[in-house]
Amino acid sequence: MAKYTRIEVANTMSETGMVPLFYHPDIELGKQVLKACYDGGARLLEFTARGDFAFEVFSALNKYALAELPGMIMGVGSITDAAAASLFIQMGANFIVTPSLREDIAITCNRRKIMYAPGCGSLTEINRAEELGVEVIKLFPGSTYGPGFVKAIKGPQPWTSIMPTGGVSTDPENLKGWFGAGVTCVGMGSQLISKTVLANKDYTGLTQKVKETLALIKEIRNT
Repeated sequence: MAKYTRIEVANTMSETGMVPLFYHPDIELGKQVLKACYDGGARLLEFTARGDFAFEVFSALNKYALAELPGMIMGVGSITDAAAASLFIQMGANFIVTPSLREDIAITCNRRKIMYAPGCGSLTEINRAEELGVEVIKLFPGSTYGPGFVKAIKGPQPWTSIMPTGGVSTDPENLKGWFGAGVTCVGMGSQLISKTVLANKDYTGLTQKVKETLALIKEIRNT
């Protein structure tokens, strides 16, 4: 059962401005990555369930977060059907993220009051997602649309909360472009938790990178 309500999740996304994305089949490595992000100030993590037995890895990581990392909100991404969403919800997922808009998943999440962030790529999809109760829209792939798309959407729909994923980096100009356009938060995967970090097990470096990125986001928002 989810520990955090969908409103709490949405508020935390808005407050921190960043959701790290991560997948690896090694549970112990995952715990180290999770703790490094937590120590850097991140309070959400999207586990991108892309591999075989990913549910076992997520279950272990969520239990670890609940026991050792107070306030860390674990969610699951790369979900493509309602059955998978139900499985991860049973394991305590606090939010579900999908590459595209799936109404069956929206209904599944709403039944349990779980936050759902679907990938959308048009104003029509965004409007339908909001009609289904979605709080935060995932713009995916963000690199295809860019900050200009966000700015255009926010004009007629200032209430729409958008989280681009893909095409987001820790580069100051990149983040200024997205937040200047009005995004609520950004999803960041390999640009933050890189293959080099994982290969070298540079968890201290990851903590510092997360800390610096969150500080940069805060600075951009305050200017």
